[in-house]
Amino acid sequence: MWVSVLLLIIGFFLLIKGGDWFVDGATGIARRFHLPEILIGATVVSIGTTLPEVMVSAGAAMQGSGSIAYGNAIGSIICNTALIAAITIAIKPGNAARKSLVLPVAFFFGAAAVYCAAAYVFGTFSRTVGIILLVTFAAYMTLTVLRMKKTSATIETVIKEEESGVHASESELEAQSGEDHTVEEIESGKDSFWKDVILLVIGAVLIAVGADLLVDNAIVIARELGVSEKVIGLTIVALGTSLPELVTAITSLIKGHGSLSLGNIIGANLFNLVLVSGIAVTINPFDVPVSGMIGGINSSLVIDLPIMLAVMAILTVPTLLRQKLSRVQGIALLGIYAVFCVLQFVI
Repeated sequence: MWVSVLLLIIGFFLLIKGGDWFVDGATGIARRFHLPEILIGATVVSIGTTLPEVMVSAGAAMQGSGSIAYGNAIGSIICNTALIAAITIAIKPGNAARKSLVLPVAFFFGAAAVYCAAAYVFGTFSRTVGIILLVTFAAYMTLTVLRMKKTSATIETVIKEEESGVHASESELEAQSGEDHTVEEIESGKDSFWKDVILLVIGAVLIAVGADLLVDNAIVIARELGVSEKVIGLTIVALGTSLPELVTAITSLIKGHGSLSLGNIIGANLFNLVLVSGIAVTINPFDVPVSGMIGGINSSLVIDLPIMLAVMAILTVPTLLRQKLSRVQGIALLGIYAVFCVLQFVI
């Protein structure tokens, strides 16, 4: 058991250090390409932090465990939104640019519509649904890359105009980029591009290894202490694959990059639907899992999917309308997560 405790501590250390380097690399890349941090969070960072879910769900699908792949994707979205995002919002609410949120939010609810149609209408996730979800992922990444190029080209023009004597005000530059970056900060980022990429990659690896060590050894310790398998599954394992998002959120908050954290959460939720679920369903189609019944209806259709949609709506709709987050959103989401956890034990 003491070996597990030591490995648990090492896992925590790797998570913290990996999160530190991961956020530094991501924000550096955002400056290098003159992009809003929230956009980088919704793409590059989200892919990195969603890899644990991809690996768990793909492995479960290959072994014919569709319920694990389903629960991992839906559970991670609820955990990311109602726990991780909620904590950061409750501690430090901030501003959020509408133009950077519209695309990932629209794609999420579009993918959720396909996912829910398969669940409520057909009661099964066919390979066709999996392919549609993967195509949605490809479309989102294509549109995002095109948008990144357009944004980068616009800022390059502003910089060239300033260098040639046509001076754009710093406020105009900030309005184009969506972030508070000066021309000097943008130009200095060019020299450290490869350093930022290396930090991003090493940080992602350390987070993955650290999360694996922490979860595996936490399970061993919990079993030694007599904790039930159900409690372990609902707490340690469920939170385990969301640790990268949690570490990134906390590190971003400490470093003052709240937009990166918000973008990461929304992007990770989208990828859980279109990439994680898409891969799992394409590998091995499965029916909607039944873990309990409420009034003769599958409890997942009554609780899990509605809560997934509700927490994302609470996080994104007010933010899109007001272009800022409020502490009330964070507290409301935490309350919903507490109720969700209680229901999992009761049903």
